[in-house]
Amino acid sequence: MTQDRAHRVNKLLEDANLEGFLFLDRANLRYLSGFSGSAGALLVSRKGATFLTDARYTTQARQEVSAQTICEYRVQLDGILEQVNELGLRRIGFEADSLPYAMVERLREKSPAGCQWQPESERLRPLRWAKDQNELTALEHASGIAAEAFEEILPLIRPGVLERDIALELEFAMRRLGAEEKSFDTIVASGRRGALPHGIASDKAIAGGDLVTIDFGARWKGYHSDETVTVAVGPVSAKLRQIFDIVLEGHDRAMDAVRSGVPLRDIDGIARGYIAEQGYGDYFGHSLGHGVGLEVHEHPAVSAQSEVLAEEGMVITIEPGIYIPDLGGVRIEDMVCVTADGHRRITRLPKEFRLLPV
Repeated sequence: MTQDRAHRVNKLLEDANLEGFLFLDRANLRYLSGFSGSAGALLVSRKGATFLTDARYTTQARQEVSAQTICEYRVQLDGILEQVNELGLRRIGFEADSLPYAMVERLREKSPAGCQWQPESERLRPLRWAKDQNELTALEHASGIAAEAFEEILPLIRPGVLERDIALELEFAMRRLGAEEKSFDTIVASGRRGALPHGIASDKAIAGGDLVTIDFGARWKGYHSDETVTVAVGPVSAKLRQIFDIVLEGHDRAMDAVRSGVPLRDIDGIARGYIAEQGYGDYFGHSLGHGVGLEVHEHPAVSAQSEVLAEEGMVITIEPGIYIPDLGGVRIEDMVCVTADGHRRITRLPKEFRLLPV
């Protein structure tokens, strides 16, 4: 664990009056210990960190994990409780948002008398907010892979091609260019299906006059990119061009507002307010954005309900949209890193109106 990350965990222990903390969430395990496998636990106390895993991952853990002690268990729960007893911990926090209720109950039932398991949620959320330079480098590399792959498959977006074939070619291209995996199921929504914010690629054939919204990303060294581009396949109707221009202006205004210290709800409000002023407020139903990192959707949310201030090092998305049933839709999305005096765009593709040949 780097000194900065150890400091964040120690502050969590201090603020919550805890003697230790049990981490089981895979993203938190990777962030705090470096472990990239699928079965592990990290028990952090003021004395140090103990990583636990089973025989399948012991060798991998010894290669990857940064912790004072690495232990192998046969049964995860038993291994955790053995370390709790050995360290003499009696007040332990856990990840309330991700730890199954049944496991919490088993921990409480099998723990020694006087041992308390304390759920933590709000205090835990800032743990991965601010990205360090290594994380930013990984996010930028993932975004670069995705952008290069998109430009490679752009000539395939033409009338008669199925949405799912576009998605498949894009995913293949990202893998060929070095992505570990796609960030999520690629969205390709054309024509009337553009009104579906999460319109996973279907068997619909793209047609001339369609707007096509493509939401995609690549994962590299555990870090995800997330970007949405909307393109026109041949000339589109005046109405579709109008909503494209409105979404782009809302996107640009929100991007210009991103800087350290600005309430995230205000950034959401800038894009949402502009779209509402243009008469389309009822057609923008989701939040403006979210954090991105070891998870493609992570805290903080960029929404009207957010009480969080933008913080230097945060990586968030700006993704306004308009979705009109029986007509179509537009979403435009970039990832940005918050800086002291503004932001740095991480995603690379141009977002201006693109008219593809038919």
